[in-house]
Amino acid sequence: MLAKQTERFSFSSVKNRPDYPDFLDIQIKSFQDFFQLETKSEERGNEGLYNTFLENFPITDTRNQFVLEFLDYFVDPPRYSIQECIERGLTYSVPLKARLKLYCTDPEHEDFETIVQDVYLGTIPYMTPSGTFCINGAERVVVSQLHRSPGVFFGQSFHANGTKLYSARVIPFKGSWIEFATDINSVMYAYIDRKKKLPVTTLFRAIGFERDKDILEIFDLAEEVKVSKTGLKKVLGRKLAARVLNTWYEDFVDEDTGEVVSIERNEIVLDRDTELDKDHIEEILETGTKTILLHKEDNSTGDYAIIHNTLQKDPTNSEKEAVEHIYRQLRNAEPPDEETARGIIDKLFFSDQRYSLGEVGRYRMNKKLGLDIGMDKQVLTKEDIITIVKYLIELINSKAEIDDIDHLSNRRVRTVGEQLSQQFGVGLARMARTIRERMNVRDNEVFTPIDLINAKTLSSVINSFFGTNQLSQFMDQTNPLAEITHKRRLSALGPGGLSRERAGFEVRDVHYTHYGRLCPIETPEGPNIGLISSLSVYAKVNGMGFIETPYRTVEEGKINISEEPIYLSAEEEEGKKIAQANIPLGDDGTIDTDKVIARMEGDFPVVDPKEVHYTDVAPNQISSISASLIPFLEHDDANRALMGSNMMRQAVPLLRADSPIVGTGLERQVATDSRVLINAEGEGEVEYVDAQKITIKYDRTEEERMVSFDSDSKTYDLIKFRKTNQGTSINLKPIVSVGDRVTKGQVLCQGYATDKGELALGRNMKVAFMPWKGYNFEDAIVISEKVVRDDIFTSIHIDEYSLEVRDTKLGNEELTNDIPNVSEDATKDLDEHGMIRIGAEVKPGDILIGKITPKGESDPTPEEKLLRAIFGDKAGDVKDASLKASPSLSGVVINKKLFARAIKDKRKRAQDKEDVAVLEKKYEAKFAVLKSQLVDKLFAIVGGKTAQGVQNDLGEEVLPKGKKYTLKMLNSVDDYTHLTQGIWTTDDHTNALVADLLHNYKIKENDLQGNLRREKFTISVGDELPSGILKLAKVYIAKKRKLKVGDKMAGRHGNKGIVARIVRQEDMPFLDDGTPVDIVLNPLGVPSRMNIGQIYETVLGWAGQKLGKKYATPIFDGASLDKINELTDEAGIPRFGHTYLFDGGTGERFDQRATVGVIYMLKLGHMIDDKMHARSIGPYSLITQQPLGGKAQFGGQRFGEMEVWALEAYGASSTLREILTVKSDDVIGRAKTYESIVKGEPMPEPGLPESFNVLMHELKGLGLDLKLEE
Repeated sequence: MLAKQTERFSFSSVKNRPDYPDFLDIQIKSFQDFFQLETKSEERGNEGLYNTFLENFPITDTRNQFVLEFLDYFVDPPRYSIQECIERGLTYSVPLKARLKLYCTDPEHEDFETIVQDVYLGTIPYMTPSGTFCINGAERVVVSQLHRSPGVFFGQSFHANGTKLYSARVIPFKGSWIEFATDINSVMYAYIDRKKKLPVTTLFRAIGFERDKDILEIFDLAEEVKVSKTGLKKVLGRKLAARVLNTWYEDFVDEDTGEVVSIERNEIVLDRDTELDKDHIEEILETGTKTILLHKEDNSTGDYAIIHNTLQKDPTNSEKEAVEHIYRQLRNAEPPDEETARGIIDKLFFSDQRYSLGEVGRYRMNKKLGLDIGMDKQVLTKEDIITIVKYLIELINSKAEIDDIDHLSNRRVRTVGEQLSQQFGVGLARMARTIRERMNVRDNEVFTPIDLINAKTLSSVINSFFGTNQLSQFMDQTNPLAEITHKRRLSALGPGGLSRERAGFEVRDVHYTHYGRLCPIETPEGPNIGLISSLSVYAKVNGMGFIETPYRTVEEGKINISEEPIYLSAEEEEGKKIAQANIPLGDDGTIDTDKVIARMEGDFPVVDPKEVHYTDVAPNQISSISASLIPFLEHDDANRALMGSNMMRQAVPLLRADSPIVGTGLERQVATDSRVLINAEGEGEVEYVDAQKITIKYDRTEEERMVSFDSDSKTYDLIKFRKTNQGTSINLKPIVSVGDRVTKGQVLCQGYATDKGELALGRNMKVAFMPWKGYNFEDAIVISEKVVRDDIFTSIHIDEYSLEVRDTKLGNEELTNDIPNVSEDATKDLDEHGMIRIGAEVKPGDILIGKITPKGESDPTPEEKLLRAIFGDKAGDVKDASLKASPSLSGVVINKKLFARAIKDKRKRAQDKEDVAVLEKKYEAKFAVLKSQLVDKLFAIVGGKTAQGVQNDLGEEVLPKGKKYTLKMLNSVDDYTHLTQGIWTTDDHTNALVADLLHNYKIKENDLQGNLRREKFTISVGDELPSGILKLAKVYIAKKRKLKVGDKMAGRHGNKGIVARIVRQEDMPFLDDGTPVDIVLNPLGVPSRMNIGQIYETVLGWAGQKLGKKYATPIFDGASLDKINELTDEAGIPRFGHTYLFDGGTGERFDQRATVGVIYMLKLGHMIDDKMHARSIGPYSLITQQPLGGKAQFGGQRFGEMEVWALEAYGASSTLREILTVKSDDVIGRAKTYESIVKGEPMPEPGLPESFNVLMHELKGLGLDLKLEE
């Protein structure tokens, strides 16, 4: 029997929608590609972590004697499970190890042998299966960043005088920026790193175009004329294109070396643009110049006038002068020698070490400039620079167009993997530096790779990234939708991105390339609007980091329906005509209309079907998950839809979830891909079920069994009342029974805002749109008492309270139920460790964890010491440091945990030694069993076949070639984990089986090693706790929150409101059959907000409730009004939900009809219990002595400047004096006031407020001596 699932009737007209990609691919796949742990080491691609290692290794010392080479990396299993890390406040991480080889190239060091070692590089946070990282006990998400792609960008700006200025900016992956820009005098400059400015021609000279002739030839601007009297006479009247120089050499003696050095000198005889006349001929002939350059006679050179202008401004005449000029500009100093000067430009732009465009940058550059430079050439080339300048000149002459910086072909996504690669790059570069230093120091002594490496270097970089980077965020875990949305979020903020203040309107706006890539609806409402967006449902990020969206190909007006859709990036889509997904199609996929409204770039041409290149794959392709969950989104105003999609993320999971009657069909996929629920891993049968666990026996083939070390059955533990980051609770319940057949991916449980495998954020409610005695004025909501009584909107929230036990200077703190000066009644629920019992009801002020701390006091006299020793009076020297319930806390203790370090004494150490020996013996037996299993399986696969020579990592032959495999031979191998997974036999299929078997063995052996290490650690150290902390006690308290007046509720269409009144069921308006409605909403909330979708939902929901059906109405492809009318007629309810209601109080019929139906309502995380607050006497600020502010500080309400004006206006001087003195910062006055209230005496006179004293001291600090006089 198959397990039950909700059936949904879909209104979609689009046939064969493709399956959605896995919603968490952007996180999980990116991380897997980065670590490549699933890939066998010899097959690893040149990306991610592997690439970072290759970039930083091999490392040599300065004399090139020692070489440290990188061979491979691997990780050990994590020490704790994810849940243990959350409970103990630890990071879920794996130890990273690298296999390094150290050898010596110097023949003098003959005694130095080659060493291969596995070196520990630190622990690296590891992604959990749901795409998060657990850092210090909190689940965090690394958000992907949308930033400017590397490459070249052409732009324009306007000078104050109205001149258009053009620029070309080359943005590299790493290295210096270079920008080419024009100025108002039509001269082109190159800016290096946005600050140093030099004429472009100087840069040309520095990269090898030394003479004016070379530069002009690039642009084909000059004509060369041989110098002779007759030749020059022919060209009289024409202008010079290059200077005529008189060059000579001077010899002088270098004072330092005593050598004779010759130096070149240049003198300008005729400048550029000089018109030749007879007098000039002699001057030219005297210089001995062989040729001169003249402007071409045709007019085409006018386009290139800027080059001539720039040459005029160029202060240099040769390559040497140019590189020296650049050196002076960049370093503000004279170059020490010519070589250093030449090196600076090479290092900046032509060195692999310092500069890289990256693969993306090179690709964009080739595409933009029409170049064909190999992808491996990731530095700038001379060709790049020349082509950029030529393109810029075309721009100036209006023959080319500037780039649109907001186009998605110019913005790319940096996913988790890439951000981590960058951090590892930083860490390994630091590590390489220290390795080099250590190599240089250790001259003759023998050393190993372990001696060279400091593991802290890498860990500190990675930990600071996860802890402090703007893109590593505390996960929003209110409900599964909030989680999945957070993981799919794209942010333009963060390091290397924009800042809120600088981002203008254009960057935030919706762009036509966002279609199918970024959601135009879901974005925050505040200062981050448009900077933080969400990935669309079908979108993927390609290898280069560009977002792609799928389309179906159209050929000659016909779609090939059986073909898989193709994914296109924004750039590939340019110039293509794309039709909507719901255009009418014939059975064979032919477009069924004469004309089609298509999309082409930012325009909407009406075209012939034969002109269409592609069609969309689905109407909801444009939106994100949240927006795709709003039914009838097409009838809502975009602003309200934005609020709706944002508020669904704030819905708290309810005690009893109920999937919506009117959904969009996406609910199941969201619940599955959120990884909150447990999904079956394959075909199988349910063996055992209870509230805590589910066991499933999977069907497996003989070969799968052969290469696996696991049994066929797998047990899944269900999460019970686990606290989320936002304090909501996850509690899963099974929905399968023993004997049920399950299929791959099927959901096995429900809970945490899911119902039968579908997302269920709220409840279906009978609603009436009508005013009710003014209580639903301004979006307020009137609700029936039945809703509260039946726990329809009840949710469970869990608080975690923890207390640390430290060692202090005066002695250790202690957890105990024996607390000084506390009544027995207050400690009745505490156990011997001072922790409150599970099941106890907690009220404000109750002790949750009892703790005493040594109290510092004067040394007792000898007599006192004696008396204490006799009578054991301990109460005097400890004080109560217990954790008490905060003022608003009331709930039930559902769990408690105590973590403690192992206490070391002689007996304990001896016991530990014995325990560890027993443990090692136990594990030796386990390893032996595992190895014998491996040998048996291996023999079953390769027994009797001829060996092809199997080697280990060091290249030694372990299983000799040409011999037949026997059990004895296979048993003789000591270490199966370090064999090269080469060719075992001549049969490829057998080799693949062996490779899989050894891969699984490695994993299994690794797991056993990890378990052994963990158990050893537990024996020797106890629980892992931060330094200085001896014990950590945690208490979990569950609060049952019923719906209250003041709670915020919302629908899915941005229709939000506050519960204003909970009305008795009998007073609620009722239908003619006597059914009272559950909720009354104000009809005035609909017309001006233009979210009519809620009305459609209400009417269809009522029909669904009557007919006992649930519907899927996908966005832009949902139920039409006619369809809804058919269903309302079938259900026997009035069309449009228009019906007469009766007043619950009087029983009379209301005058007008109202819209009635069933709407899906959510309870949001803004609950009154978290906000309601009042202060009597509480803490004061240290300096001003005024009460603190805010609920968390138990603060008061600020009586500010404007409030003071209000009382001044009434002349209420006494009230004002009281508020500003005794109720605030008159320290003596407030103590006296309290005293007189207690004694029933008249109020004392107020004194001086403390803030006045602060002001006086400030003035004294400025040197003004104030004196107060009566």
